Amino acid sequence: MRASAAERIGNYTLLAVFGLFALGPIVTILAAALGPDDAGSGSSGFGNFGKAWEIGHFGTYLRMSVAVSVTVVVVSVLLSILSGYAFGTMRFRGAGVLFYLFLIGIMMPTEAIVVPLYFDLRTLGLTDTFWAVALPQVAQSVAFGAFWMRAYFRSASRSMVEAARLDGAGSWRTLWQVLVPPARPALVTLVVLVFMWTWNEFLIPLVMVTSESLRTAPLGLAFFSGQYTSGFTLLAAGAVIVGTPVVLVYAFLQRHFIAGMLEGAVRE
Repeated sequence: MRASAAERIGNYTLLAVFGLFALGPIVTILAAALGPDDAGSGSSGFGNFGKAWEIGHFGTYLRMSVAVSVTVVVVSVLLSILSGYAFGTMRFRGAGVLFYLFLIGIMMPTEAIVVPLYFDLRTLGLTDTFWAVALPQVAQSVAFGAFWMRAYFRSASRSMVEAARLDGAGSWRTLWQVLVPPARPALVTLVVLVFMWTWNEFLIPLVMVTSESLRTAPLGLAFFSGQYTSGFTLLAAGAVIVGTPVVLVYAFLQRHFIAGMLEGAVRE
């Protein structure tokens, strides 16, 4: 049934209003970042980004965030594929109980586990290291990734799997050559979500590391704001620097990301 002209106008009006709410803060931050420096340093425009980059040491923070994000995405996506394949296509003793244990990782907030996790990692001598930031986020991402990939593998074509097995393909070959290639939208969606969550994570780096060289970009921005509370322009420039990588990743992968989300919605 086609929508009437009044319904289309109402839909577009509603979308425009929500679009203004979403874009308003972004435009405000960009305008502030490109405006004259209110701290009185004389910089303006793109010079604010250069000054914020130099004073805030964002080069170091961004390198740390990139290293953590790439490590977490690669390891968690690989483990999510393997665990999702096991939960979605195999039947073994204790599968249900083990899967619900995975789901606890989704339901448990970071604030509830960060303190005992800190003492566990300190006992292992891992605090104030790269792995103290990366490993907890791998665990949290695998919890969601296993749930996400299990749903995909459970809804995958059984005829493809049966045909592969009739041709003599084992479980490993069936996974990587039959099931994974068509799963690209679901995998890209998982990559984007895990990257976004990892990049924006603040509490774990704050608790786990003290060295400046191990600070991630959001944590570095928090320390930068403490130094420049009187200069909103440089703080806005720093916020744009920190937020740009997530925007670029989403813009580059948005077609596959939306396809994966719609595919999951249709299957549900």
